[in-house]
Amino acid sequence: MNYDESRGAYDDPGHDHRRMGEATDPDGLDAHIAGLPYGVIAHETITRAPEAAAPTLPPDPQASEGPVPFAEPETEPLRGVPVHVGHHPPSYPPHPLGRPSMRDADAFAPFSPVVLLDGAQIGRLTVRAASVRGDSHNWEGSCRQDAMAVTRIGPPEAELLLLAVADGVGSALYSHVGSYQFSRLAAVYLDREAEGIHAALYARDEDELRVLATKAVAGAAAELRSGWARAAQHQPRPYADQDYATTLHVLLIPTDARIRDRVLCSVGDGGLFVLREGRWEHGDPDGGGELLDTRTEALPHAYRSVKATLLRTVPGEVLLLGTDGITNPLTQKDPEFARRLANAWGGPEVPSLSDFLWQAQTRAKSYDDDRTVICVWEEQA
Repeated sequence: MNYDESRGAYDDPGHDHRRMGEATDPDGLDAHIAGLPYGVIAHETITRAPEAAAPTLPPDPQASEGPVPFAEPETEPLRGVPVHVGHHPPSYPPHPLGRPSMRDADAFAPFSPVVLLDGAQIGRLTVRAASVRGDSHNWEGSCRQDAMAVTRIGPPEAELLLLAVADGVGSALYSHVGSYQFSRLAAVYLDREAEGIHAALYARDEDELRVLATKAVAGAAAELRSGWARAAQHQPRPYADQDYATTLHVLLIPTDARIRDRVLCSVGDGGLFVLREGRWEHGDPDGGGELLDTRTEALPHAYRSVKATLLRTVPGEVLLLGTDGITNPLTQKDPEFARRLANAWGGPEVPSLSDFLWQAQTRAKSYDDDRTVICVWEEQA
């Protein structure tokens, strides 16, 4: 609104032309308000509340003593550098250094964060998940090659909690892309088979579970291969499976607490531990298969090599799904690393997200790879 328009808005017979600060006749207040524009009337009406008798309050005992100073905030102790096991700390520094540049890396690597942190509570199941760039990658300034996914699949009557970890092969040029995309697209294809997987779990049919898991992983591999091949047509380097090589481990848990069986689908090294009575175990006590995989196979090439393993758990046990960045130090001869994490995650309380992240970064000399770990606690009925 320009000056002439503003004069036109206010130059009417009922408007009071006195300057701000001049005294106003109280008897003419109603006429003054009646001449104001609507917006000003609303403002004056709101800000000038009707007069009312002020309530009688007891005198403030501190009114004569001046303002009360603010209390000094309590300073919480900093956690500092994650703890390490063994007599000597790792050689690499414990914090991120450089990172990929847009000018010297593919389009995905510069935006890959150093840390991923996630969690959920679904019924009596509580999840904590962290993926952390390893010390060696921190030192090099390269991107994190691990990936993870936490989601739910299937319809309400056959719902499954899906937890996935993937470890891109270190020598593969685009393994960080492969791990990221496989951990998510595998969930999409497993969702399509969720009702069949749920029924096979109820029947404890391990062969059917392997067929369904292989079908889902093969579907994800075919779609990703096709997309990567098309993208390679615009690049000087032709498509090759080994450029995107990654391991993959998927744990499926029915959200129906009456079904006690779970299935682990695996390709490549890494896998699952179960914390039972203060000890990390990687075998099913009911005679099931081995929960850790030491094969060097990798997707997308090894899409026919999906291993499906049934296990039965009880409330109170803690499930740990991880890449070899954490499963390897858990199996080392020195038990200090395993004991420290058993004490941290086997207590009566589930750790907060920040506590879990700090605990997951417990360091051990010579174990400097990316580390991805997902833990599941189940509340007693």
